[in-house]
Amino acid sequence: MELRQLRYLVTVVEEANFTRAAARLHLAQPGLSAQIRQLERELGQQLLDRGGRTVTPTEIGAAVVKHARAALDATERITETVDEFAGLLRGHVRVGLISGAATEELDVASVLADFHDDHPQVGISLTEDTSEQMLAALSRGDLDVALIGMTGAPMDSGIGVDVVLETAVVAAVAADDRTHGDDIPLIELRDHSLICLPPGTGLRGVFERSCAAAGFVPNVAFEAAAPPLLLQLASRGLGIAVVPGLTLEEAKAFGVRTIRIVQPELRGRLALVWRTDRPATPAAKVLLGQLRIALGGKANTHRIAQHPTA
Repeated sequence: MELRQLRYLVTVVEEANFTRAAARLHLAQPGLSAQIRQLERELGQQLLDRGGRTVTPTEIGAAVVKHARAALDATERITETVDEFAGLLRGHVRVGLISGAATEELDVASVLADFHDDHPQVGISLTEDTSEQMLAALSRGDLDVALIGMTGAPMDSGIGVDVVLETAVVAAVAADDRTHGDDIPLIELRDHSLICLPPGTGLRGVFERSCAAAGFVPNVAFEAAAPPLLLQLASRGLGIAVVPGLTLEEAKAFGVRTIRIVQPELRGRLALVWRTDRPATPAAKVLLGQLRIALGGKANTHRIAQHPTA
């Protein structure tokens, strides 16, 4: 019996599927299946029920998985203890970012580069996805820290949150559109074709939750992941774009006019998130601390051309 076989078993149970587990482990699926069968032969017991649409542990398998997790955790703690005494950081840190988050104002790249210079034995992987997908990855243990747009939904009590940016959410129309004043109540957007960020993004979540509270489902005619494209569509009169706030100069450059959404006013928030209900590796702790220091105190609106999709 080898530790890697225990890790394979735990991953298959967590994914309930050999194909997904193999992809997560970066293995070929037949090789993963062979390793699990070898473990079953060594123990003389069937650990997984492969008969249904999903893979589930047998009664014996569930008991083995519990001990396998404990063994893997103990092994990790031993390695971390040795590294701490040696003053050495190593291992791997997995970071998630929403699209467009690595900007000049939110200089994540410099933080990662400085961390790598100081700790060259730590590998860093970077994933770009929607906020919802990254929160799910964080819960599964596939990410150590993520920079997400908050949707306004209640956060899991096991997630730490550090808001690093806050911005108004506004409506944008073509520059020559004078059918609206400087303010528009949220309820009035019910009767218009809207241009929005895609589902799963923080800003879309904030907007949809506010619309639901007002008693309507927004009529989204166009979706795009990049706020500049939303503004280009609005400038051509294709609808009202719901975007992060921008300056008069930015609005002029994109050929739009912004309208403040009121009753209620909407806010978009960008936040660093991480798990607080499970031990983090020393490397993940150090990188998280450096990200919090570097990105802290930036609760202002940033240029729309560089604004993350939240």
